[in-house]
Amino acid sequence: MERKLAAILAIDVVGYSALMEADEAGTFDRLKRGRKELFEPEIATRHGRIFKLMGDGLLAEFGSVVDAVECAVTLQRGMAERNASVAEDQ
Repeated sequence: MERKLAAILAIDVVGYSALMEADEAGTFDRLKRGRKELFEPEIATRHGRIFKLMGDGLLAEFGSVVDAVECAVTLQRGMAERNASVAEDQ
């Protein structure tokens, strides 16, 4: 078995169960759009790959810790911008 070094980025939606309970279709749609518009492009830009999708998150692998951290910072900033005008219960 071949070994390799990798940095793993875990992404999770805070309060996902409550959001789904309040608005399942809307929550799922927002999650899907966020994944397609922000997460997937940024992870690819930083030379990462998504290797596991979960209901409220994902795991991405990077060959470089620097790329993983830069991606995480960019994603957090992007989510803060996207969520600035969204009610907390959405």
